[in-house]
Amino acid sequence: MPTPKIVIVTPAPPGSRSGNRNTAVRWSRILRGLGCRVAIVTRWEGENCDCLVALHARKSAHSLEAFVSRRPGRPAVLALTGTDLYRDIRHDASAQAALRQATRLVVLQECAPAELDDTLRAKTRVIYQSETAHGTWQPPRRHLRLCVLGHLREEKDPFRTALALDHLERDAAIEVVHAGKALTDGMAQEARRLMRHQPRYRWIGEVPHWRALRLMLRSHAMVVSSRMEGGAHVVSEAIAAGVPVIASDIPGNRGMLGAGYPGYYPVEDDRALAVLIERAGKEPSWLMGLAEAVSRRRPLIAPERERDAWRALLDEIGL
Repeated sequence: MPTPKIVIVTPAPPGSRSGNRNTAVRWSRILRGLGCRVAIVTRWEGENCDCLVALHARKSAHSLEAFVSRRPGRPAVLALTGTDLYRDIRHDASAQAALRQATRLVVLQECAPAELDDTLRAKTRVIYQSETAHGTWQPPRRHLRLCVLGHLREEKDPFRTALALDHLERDAAIEVVHAGKALTDGMAQEARRLMRHQPRYRWIGEVPHWRALRLMLRSHAMVVSSRMEGGAHVVSEAIAAGVPVIASDIPGNRGMLGAGYPGYYPVEDDRALAVLIERAGKEPSWLMGLAEAVSRRRPLIAPERERDAWRALLDEIGL
């Protein structure tokens, strides 16, 4: 068979540090390693290809619909994001149509298929985002440092960790460092207001990936406070490095960290989050238990597992 050509559609433009763009780039490397030719575009404009891989049901719905219409019989794979799974597919007609039109659906963690009906679940494949360790976990010794890594947007509940600081002893040696781009002026203003109100919170804006990883490795724990997640790659990075995670109790986090993981708090509950932060500072054994629980998930994010999952999917769709 001639070398198959795959076009990946992502709504995130070149140069973006969004999760969708990073996923598209990583998948392109995997697919090239499996012998495919790959192009990444933000919208399918009729490019000839043997398969379309679209990220985001609602935002890529036009591309998927056009491909299915103009290239009948050729496979189309749709990868579902957190906003797809936990919001858009419940009420958005274009997202719902994209689910039906896709040959296969890809989700990023084990809890995601539960959001789909039996028919859609039958064509859904779970592919964890792989990662390898890029350093050693070395948190500071003199104070508790927590990091928050993610753009400032409503779905991330970005200020929950800053709000949790108000429920902790004022003289507790705690630092929260938040790296991520403010996607609106209002988010930036709120981050600055919180820094004035709460000196232990520091927003450093968008930083290069290497710097975000270094911050994670030099923190006692990472807080993932999201209201919805499809399967955050930053959690894969924490798993690879064995960095403890304190996470909102939502399906996207449970699918990454496991149902029995001990570091969950009820979503949007800053008082409950504060209890876990205090425990992280006062009970080193509990924090080490989180690190061990995170590390036990490492086989799920092994690069060979992600590669093999894509190889199996390509075989299924005849490429």
